[in-house]
Amino acid sequence: MHAHFQRHAYHRHSHETYSFGVTEDGVQAFHCRGSARASAAGMVMAFNPDDPHDGWARDDLGFTYRMVHVGPELVTAALSDITGRRSGLPLFRDPVVSGPVLAGHVRALHRALLGGATALRRDELLANAIYSAVRRAGAGAPPSVAPLTADAADVARRVRELIHDSYLGDVTADGLADAVGRSRFAVHRAFTSVFGMAPGDYQRQLRLRAARQLIAQGRPISAAAAQAGFSDQSHLTRWFIRCYGITPGGYQRAALRAADPAAGGRG
Repeated sequence: MHAHFQRHAYHRHSHETYSFGVTEDGVQAFHCRGSARASAAGMVMAFNPDDPHDGWARDDLGFTYRMVHVGPELVTAALSDITGRRSGLPLFRDPVVSGPVLAGHVRALHRALLGGATALRRDELLANAIYSAVRRAGAGAPPSVAPLTADAADVARRVRELIHDSYLGDVTADGLADAVGRSRFAVHRAFTSVFGMAPGDYQRQLRLRAARQLIAQGRPISAAAAQAGFSDQSHLTRWFIRCYGITPGGYQRAALRAADPAAGGRG
């Protein structure tokens, strides 16, 4: 859900999932657990499964928010791999949390789910959001992190080989996990620890390298984006600038001039 409401008022209801909402503008007022609550810009609403609540704009300007619903089984699986034990589901004591890190993780997950991100990246952002929510808003002390397994380096290397073999396809966290016989959260921890970046970031890096080679050969930017596995040209351009500090078009012009200085001079 990504919406702006001014007059709409939610009737009292609940969800079977955990629900995390980031208020972007305005103030959303609601009742939950017998008290009146309010979530202003930058705050996060954290509802437990079956947590009854309503909701409305506190003033005439309305409010804008993003909401993500996460199944309880995913929270349980993430906590199991993070802590090394099957703990009970966390129950959030306060349905409104002020925390920029958690808000950033929920916002990043929401944007990835709406489009553009690979399946692997979406899975990783989901894990980040779950753990951040539990650490920031969970009841009791934050869960301690279990040590990496002895074969973590081997798992990471095997995953890297798998990504190299299929990075142009739709690699998924579950697919990598099944291939190495580990959970997707364990794979993420091992890979990040060994190689210093998440599997999804590594996959994108390989795609950027492939696109860069095609662009340097003079291939149209849109064609290079599609051939290298990006959803569209704008998706490639955003990441190309972020990683290389130049647009794909600017890089192509420079590469072609370098390959044929005489042609560049005539231009």
